[in-house]
Amino acid sequence: MLLRKVLLRGASASRLLISNKSPPASLLPLASGCTRFFSSSTQSEGPNDGFVAGQEGGDEQPAATITVDRSGLYHPPEHSHEPTTESELVKHLKGIIKMIGVWVMCLWEQMGQPKKVNLVELGPGRGTLMADLLRGTAKFKSFTDSMHIHMVECSPVLQKLQHQNLKCEKVCNADENGEKSSVTSITGSPVTWYSSLEQVPSGSPTIILAHEFYDALPIHQFQRSSRGWSEKMVDVGEDSKLRFVLSPQPTPATLYLMKRCKWATEKEVESLKQIEICPKAIDLTHTIAQRISSDGGGALIIDYGLNGVISDSLQAIRKHKFVSILDDPGSADLSAYVDFPSLKHTAEEASGEGEAPFWEGPDELAPVGMGTRYLAMAIVNKKQGTPVPFQ
Repeated sequence: MLLRKVLLRGASASRLLISNKSPPASLLPLASGCTRFFSSSTQSEGPNDGFVAGQEGGDEQPAATITVDRSGLYHPPEHSHEPTTESELVKHLKGIIKMIGVWVMCLWEQMGQPKKVNLVELGPGRGTLMADLLRGTAKFKSFTDSMHIHMVECSPVLQKLQHQNLKCEKVCNADENGEKSSVTSITGSPVTWYSSLEQVPSGSPTIILAHEFYDALPIHQFQRSSRGWSEKMVDVGEDSKLRFVLSPQPTPATLYLMKRCKWATEKEVESLKQIEICPKAIDLTHTIAQRISSDGGGALIIDYGLNGVISDSLQAIRKHKFVSILDDPGSADLSAYVDFPSLKHTAEEASGEGEAPFWEGPDELAPVGMGTRYLAMAIVNKKQGTPVPFQ
């Protein structure tokens, strides 16, 4: 009921049309509060909140080199995916999963009950959401028969867990794209795994689910300095320990910072000493909006985030405890708040004929135990209209 109220409340939100063209990032005008991104001044920056400035000279060699174990990205440690007890939060999450299933079925009906639909989940984790969704809709035969499940997951370890939880038993013959699919015994639907959304076959109506996926995408942090906005970078100090420094030159992510400041008001930015942006989230949302515009369907994004510019939310968690971000990189889960306005603006600027209604969770309707940071956003094809609100 909680997510239903959130979606119903959001149905009255303004509808956002996706424009036909998006200007190159390098040509985007800057908001008046962000006109100074970088200057050519060689003034040295002193340490600031534990950070040191990058050096202007290009001849200086790094003090040391260090290697980082990246195996945890694709082969996460066992403790990262151990089942947890039935806490109040877990119970609420199960309730939200049920409402996601209702949302998917409502959208499918509004689409005219197509005979084939690509149901895509980004970052499925253990596969719990998809398994619960299929169990909850298993008795609706016409719906489950139309579903072709696509799991976007790059970790072989998690793919194995998803395969088990979805109770996939056998392998089908290769489809028209040459991909072999397993079949889930829950509904008999074919299930295929991919490492990126771009690999998922196009041409059929597509419903995309991103439940607590965006918060794991890499972010870039910019800090205000005498040179303007400078990106924080990771360096190796003379003691061979990792440290944060400020980049002495503009970085590729600066183009995304320009975009973000264009979407913000001067008042939002002028008081900030730091800004977080997520280029991957912007690019992914653009891809999603284009796919929905061309193939039909919709996307539902649910995550922890803010309805505004994000300053500093990056955190590291290891074994359910917060740890330093630079402590043993690769051994902890990193997450950051999702910048929902940037996703909304990206959907607006994506090419194609589409519509992006934007929903956020009102404070008074926030699920118990989650606070007021749990937000939802939907992107749907304009031809289908606004998704049917839950009564």
